[in-house]
Amino acid sequence: MFKFLMAVVLMIMFLPLNVSAQSKNIQIDGDHGKLAAVLQTPDGLSKYPMVIICHGFTAKKEQPLLKYLADDLEAAGIASIRFDFNGHGASEGRFQDMTVLNEIEDAKHVYEYVRDMRGVTSVSIAGHSQGGVVTSMVAGQLGSENVKAIALMAAAAVLRDDAIRGNIFTEHYDSINIPEYVELDHRGTKRLGRNYIKTAQSLPIYETASKFEGSVFIIHGLADIVVPYTYSLRYQEIYPGSQIELLPGFDHGFTQDEKLTARKVADFFISQLK
Repeated sequence: MFKFLMAVVLMIMFLPLNVSAQSKNIQIDGDHGKLAAVLQTPDGLSKYPMVIICHGFTAKKEQPLLKYLADDLEAAGIASIRFDFNGHGASEGRFQDMTVLNEIEDAKHVYEYVRDMRGVTSVSIAGHSQGGVVTSMVAGQLGSENVKAIALMAAAAVLRDDAIRGNIFTEHYDSINIPEYVELDHRGTKRLGRNYIKTAQSLPIYETASKFEGSVFIIHGLADIVVPYTYSLRYQEIYPGSQIELLPGFDHGFTQDEKLTARKVADFFISQLK
């Protein structure tokens, strides 16, 4: 009996802590209505760093890359919050009314929410594609005294040049006489609004991003035809001391190995936050 009890005690002692993610669906007031979000916190911890995770253009918080990242962070004792920008996923607002500027405001609302959470010791941000642009600009605006570290995953700084040229994906438009909207799916369910294009044409992406002086990790696929990796090289230039990893054969969504990509981003945050 004594041996059995000792075995039980030892088994309990060596059970891994923080095994399962503690996820909670919440809503946060955004720039264009309520934002749907998933708050994921480490099990059994009362204090932890927080990472805000921003999805890309036309994407949503359930993107596998972002979920893998959240799980890897949670396993290391780091909390995260993934959310849908206005007009995306389960959040309120029309896609046609979305701009990079109001996505920046959405991200700031999320920042304010987690900053005021009990137990949060620091706030960092990660973003993919357009979410990477938002990440860099929010960090530049808030400063390194408020944002600990950032990770840019194929950050789409090309969006300004695309707006000036008058193209989005395979669609083309008059960039001087901007139409009310540009159809992205020919079903009327995804319309890029005039205000998105107009604001994107003069968006001070690198100028704003360069004001951030905290730790930066940049990752990009060399086979990305949506956002050429040279735009990440420009980010590297404005962030002295930043870390960059270019993945041969990887596309814009890192679909060749999303788990590996997420692991690399998580490892960066673990090295900076733990």
